[in-house]
Amino acid sequence: MNEDEVEGVAIANLIGTDESSVVGWVYRWNTGALAVMWDVNGPQRVARCQPDLSDTEKREIDFDGLAHIVAKDSGKD
Repeated sequence: MNEDEVEGVAIANLIGTDESSVVGWVYRWNTGALAVMWDVNGPQRVARCQPDLSDTEKREIDFDGLAHIVAKDSGKD
C-alpha cells in the first residue's frame, strides 16, 4: 500500500444467514480503520465472518448490529 493514499484491503468475508453467500466484506484501511462494504444487494443480515474477527474488530464494525439487519423485502420496519 502507498502510505500517501488511503487504501484498504479486504480482511474478512461477511457470510449471510444462508451460511454460504458472501454478502459483504470487512476492509482494513491503511489508516487502521475498519469498514464494511456490501455486495450489490446492499446491507443484509450477517451470520458470521470468515475468517473470524477478534472481539475488538467485531465491536468496531458493530457485528451485533449486522447480525440484526432487517432485509429490505421482509415487510418489517
